[in-house]
Amino acid sequence: MEYLKKRLLAAIDQHQDELIKLLSDLIAFKTISPPARNTVALQEFISSELVSSGFEVTQKTFYENDLLIYGIRKEKAPLKNDTHRLILNGHVDVASVDDGDKWDTDPFMLEKKEDRLYGRGVSDMKGAVACFLYLFRLLNRLDAQLNGGLCFQSVVGEEAGEAGTKQLLKDGTTADFAIVGDTTDLHFQGQGGVITGWIILESPETYHDGNRISMVHTGGGLKAASMVEKMALIIESLQKLERYWGITKSYPGFPPGTNTINPAYIEGGIHPAFIANEAKLWITVHFYPNETVEEVIQEIEEHIIATAKADPWLKDNLPSFKWGGESMLEDKGEVFPPLELDAEHSAMELLSENHAAHLGQLPVVNMSTTVTDGGWFDYYNIPAVIYGPGELLQAHSTNESVAYQQLVDYCKVIGGFIVDWCV
Repeated sequence: MEYLKKRLLAAIDQHQDELIKLLSDLIAFKTISPPARNTVALQEFISSELVSSGFEVTQKTFYENDLLIYGIRKEKAPLKNDTHRLILNGHVDVASVDDGDKWDTDPFMLEKKEDRLYGRGVSDMKGAVACFLYLFRLLNRLDAQLNGGLCFQSVVGEEAGEAGTKQLLKDGTTADFAIVGDTTDLHFQGQGGVITGWIILESPETYHDGNRISMVHTGGGLKAASMVEKMALIIESLQKLERYWGITKSYPGFPPGTNTINPAYIEGGIHPAFIANEAKLWITVHFYPNETVEEVIQEIEEHIIATAKADPWLKDNLPSFKWGGESMLEDKGEVFPPLELDAEHSAMELLSENHAAHLGQLPVVNMSTTVTDGGWFDYYNIPAVIYGPGELLQAHSTNESVAYQQLVDYCKVIGGFIVDWCV
């Protein structure tokens, strides 16, 4: 095992030009989301690379012009029942580039300046995907024999809440441990959960703007309301609940008040000549790993209904709710489950040892203030950690970049861990 690890680490240093080329190839595919529906060509490229590295590959149709890829490394000897199965997971969709004129380089052409690599997705998260593919190539070249099952998921949809990872895990894919290589600056991270929802106000009647005087002036006699104005009460109520959560709830590893309720988007009304007869508020809710989606939904609905019942008009026209969804693009909704870390899991201990061996210190262990596909592994009872190169500040940013040395370090940590866990 130690001999194989030494050979692999030496190969990582000797063939770094191949890592750069792999990342350059990945960046050149314009897999931006939105609009999404553009990943087939890249996933076919990754499939070919996996086959060349000794993987058996399964492709799963997702949305139109999007593919999910699952590969398992073929070993000469059958896997034993007590061997370790490992899933490495990465998404290949990247944030849109609406500010291309502000970039100093072409977002889809990898460029190296000193120790930084620039291009859309280098941090979030094609950098990690390139590292995985590079390791697979080197392991194959070294004719490494692994006793455990080494699996790789190349997914899409993460940027739009479409949970490609969920689709693969629903099919029964399982493992003893999973690493999601998303952006953590080489920290070990878990995450809270996220759910989006719509709060909907509707008037039973629609009125011309000329009737407003009868609605708002003493003696007007028309019991009616503008849904846009009533939605302001709902937003104020959500702000009160958000502040209450920040005071009364906490979770180790999170900054206080991470459990936020964001009134992200509002639509309503018909035309300036009408009183607004409908308003919809789209919210994003962050919650802690010790809470469930159902509990969070119930708490918000009870709070909003109580607010509505205290209003003379809303008490007879209570709001309705629509929660979650399969896609921010298709049905304007998403769910990301939380991920709790098991610091005492044997895989976490081995990964920590490899991190310390190559970086000279134990990894920082904390919780992400954003969300990734990592929570789906927890949801399907697979121990996991989010651990990848790149800084959150760089994700989705203009002139997105990653430290080149960090990619090399990441290859060495993951490579050493694969040998320890799967051999």
